[in-house]
Amino acid sequence: MTTTASPKSAASLRENDTDNGSAPGAGMKQVGGIANWVDERTGAAKGAAFLLKKVFPDHWSFMLGEIAMYSMIICLLSGTFLTFWFVPSATQIPYNGSYLPLSGVTMSEAYRSTLDISFDVRGGLLIRQIHHWAALLFIVAVTVHMFRVFFTGAFRKPREINWVIGTILSMLSIVEGFAGYSLPDDLLSGTGLRAAEGFMRSIPVVGSYVSYAMFDGAFPGEAIIPRLFTVHVLLLPAILVGLFTAHIVLVAVHKHTQYPGPGRTENNVVGFPLMPVYIAKAGGFFFMVFGVTALISALVTINPIWAYGPYDPSPVTAGAQPDWYMGFADGALRLLPGFLEFVAFGHTFSFNVFIGAILLIPVLYGIAGAYPFIEAWATGDQREHHLLDRPRNAPVRTGLGVMAISFYLILFFASGNDIMAIKLHLSINDLTRAFQVGLLVVPPLAFWVTKRICLSLQRHDRETVLHGRESGTIIRTAEGKFFEKHDQLDPFERYALVQHDKVEPLVLTSGTDANGVASPAARKDRARGRLSHFYFNDRVDPVTPAEFAAAQHHGDHEAIEAPAKEAPETRVLGSADRESIKRAPESGH
Repeated sequence: MTTTASPKSAASLRENDTDNGSAPGAGMKQVGGIANWVDERTGAAKGAAFLLKKVFPDHWSFMLGEIAMYSMIICLLSGTFLTFWFVPSATQIPYNGSYLPLSGVTMSEAYRSTLDISFDVRGGLLIRQIHHWAALLFIVAVTVHMFRVFFTGAFRKPREINWVIGTILSMLSIVEGFAGYSLPDDLLSGTGLRAAEGFMRSIPVVGSYVSYAMFDGAFPGEAIIPRLFTVHVLLLPAILVGLFTAHIVLVAVHKHTQYPGPGRTENNVVGFPLMPVYIAKAGGFFFMVFGVTALISALVTINPIWAYGPYDPSPVTAGAQPDWYMGFADGALRLLPGFLEFVAFGHTFSFNVFIGAILLIPVLYGIAGAYPFIEAWATGDQREHHLLDRPRNAPVRTGLGVMAISFYLILFFASGNDIMAIKLHLSINDLTRAFQVGLLVVPPLAFWVTKRICLSLQRHDRETVLHGRESGTIIRTAEGKFFEKHDQLDPFERYALVQHDKVEPLVLTSGTDANGVASPAARKDRARGRLSHFYFNDRVDPVTPAEFAAAQHHGDHEAIEAPAKEAPETRVLGSADRESIKRAPESGH
């Protein structure tokens, strides 16, 4: 449904009202009185009415962002429960709790309190696992939600700021997760902290100072656990909640994006209002997410710290792996060549560690955050967009997204090269070399294959709009000729295939004026033109009204075979043209 506000007076709205003889109860009067009292002092009624009337489109992919929000709420609730018993201290004490295999073992108060939560606090282990699983689900949901936004072009004007907020949220969630699983001070988390200390030392010139400042002296020290606790419980959650709130507010201000379809334009939103429909659906979905998370936490053990034991900096832990979201950085460390470490000016520069462990994450997320501005500059598109793209209609963007995913996956799988070598009885050197070659070869290949697939799908869409769907029915004419009957698309199917705009690369200029003087911006314009040709030189234009009319008139496959950019009719397909095509009669060929 589409909600449209119609200005009417209160008196006109009551013209046809009838008295049903029932008066509001005392409870409703009290609620109304309280609401009136709050509104008189805060002016909240206007904002609440605006929010409750907001329309949200109904599509399953929009639930990915909701899963991220609900997972964060679960993390906040379960984390609050855990802070009542967790002791953020590295002070060493003997253990005398109920887990007998560790009885008498000296450990930190942080590790002991985590064991107490797991074995002595009623429901503590379940809450611990809910907290951990919800954190993993949050990172997964944010990542997949960003995929949806990227591949559908939802980051375009006016939502560039929201995209930047999303990239910062995703990056900070990784840092928050690392701080969280480092707090118990078990052998696995302590090994991760030891690796992080080495990463800090790889920073050129100031690395040792950064390490000493972070750990308040030599590793491991006693300051890191309380500091991590403050960062994990206070600092980062406050930033994450603030960014999430800003993200939701901007979604409300910009109105929600929607997928193209009949009746959906850049100026409306087709869906359901927040109150009462969407708020009921969202509330039910929250409890579904909470229930599934609790079920997984009750059935699947995660982070069994009692099996690892307390952290001891003296042994080397073989086979230790970080949580999955840090796997790509660990894989980069394993694939970077050793010659990046060298001695110069009497100092050792470990760029083979610094690039993968410190530089990689901010650089990748920085590129992701800047992408909307790069695409807008390359394409010259400064319009507002509220309708989403089909990924096939943006082949270069889709190819770049798949290229980035393949790059990430190779780094991720490379983080387990030692485990693969052991389990598969392979040479770890051969595996590392294969991953290094794959990192250079697979992403460009993935881009090319994805782009060609998108162009092929676009050509298939053109063929389907012009000639209909192959029915498989062979018809013989009275003259003895055979042809296949084509079924015409229904208007709703046809609309989705013709709704996108025609795009062309920017025209390259000579870069000089009439007197032959070079323009100061000539180099930038040439770079922009080349980038625009990279995006749009290989393209399949949407069906124009002239092409569609010709195909309907002739009724055969030979009517129009040339791509749209070579056809005589090359004007952009406007909304009126799309309506004329989608409402065309459904006659078979």
